[in-house]
Amino acid sequence: MTKQTKAYIALVFICIVWGTTYFAIRVGVAHYPAFLFAAIRQIAAGAILIPVALMANRQVDLSKQNILRQMLMGFLMLTLGNGGVTWAEQYVSSGVAALLCSMMPVFAVVFNLLSSKRDRFNAVIGFGMLLGVFGVGLIFRHNLADLAKPGYMAGIVCVVVATAAWALGSSLNKSYGKTVNPLFNSGLQLTFGGVFLTVISVFSDNYTGMEVWNKDGLLALVYLIVFGSVLSYAAYMYVLNVLPVGVATIYAYVNPLIAVVAGALFLNEELNMFIGMAFVTIVASVFLVNHGYRLQHKADKVMKDSKMAEAFPESLPADS
Repeated sequence: MTKQTKAYIALVFICIVWGTTYFAIRVGVAHYPAFLFAAIRQIAAGAILIPVALMANRQVDLSKQNILRQMLMGFLMLTLGNGGVTWAEQYVSSGVAALLCSMMPVFAVVFNLLSSKRDRFNAVIGFGMLLGVFGVGLIFRHNLADLAKPGYMAGIVCVVVATAAWALGSSLNKSYGKTVNPLFNSGLQLTFGGVFLTVISVFSDNYTGMEVWNKDGLLALVYLIVFGSVLSYAAYMYVLNVLPVGVATIYAYVNPLIAVVAGALFLNEELNMFIGMAFVTIVASVFLVNHGYRLQHKADKVMKDSKMAEAFPESLPADS
């Protein structure tokens, strides 16, 4: 089995599992303080993944540069990204959170456009982004009254910031190129992200009345540690190392559908026409933005090949 085939299998796994994590997070924050819940999840996952990574590959990069890099990735993707979504799900439904998070590939493309001199904005990308804004507006069309609630609005803003942070972390992680031991680095990111979340929890969470041994909360926590963090996060880092970032983030097409359906089935979250329209619109937006990005890269390649042909005409085939 080739590396690419393994990466695509890992991507399918991510699509399914991360779609259900929104539901599990919603259950967890109903019983435990949000940042503490997220911190335990990530630290436990890191404690599992690091030994496994060392057993699989004893070669590790413990240089100061790599440690600081993984610390930054952990802060962006897990402290701000995952921690932000976890906190927000105290106030917004798992389905709405997932729909907003599905905009992540759009943010990733925007960061690539801003950071790369050769990447440029085009009409397809612009239309896709406008369509995404329209799709987000549809989410709130049926819940305009909720926007007046401070908690709901704070939750929405927090999910958007968390999504942008995850996208930035993904783009930076891809730009760093191949690493010595991606699995070990994933464990470091999980651990650092969890440590930062623990610090935030001390200053932000309310531990009053917390039921430590709640069955539903603990089951949600175990599921998130094993499937949502250890297996899925390691799979995501592998996918990022093998596939282009535009392909690696394609799980955003599938996650919101699974999350919305799971929320409706198990948490009785509302599933209405506007949510359905928002899903279709946002998925179309993500597709268009990525498509526009790929079209630009193809055009650049054609132009580059054309210039090379003009510069070295002797390299052309005899019948050209």
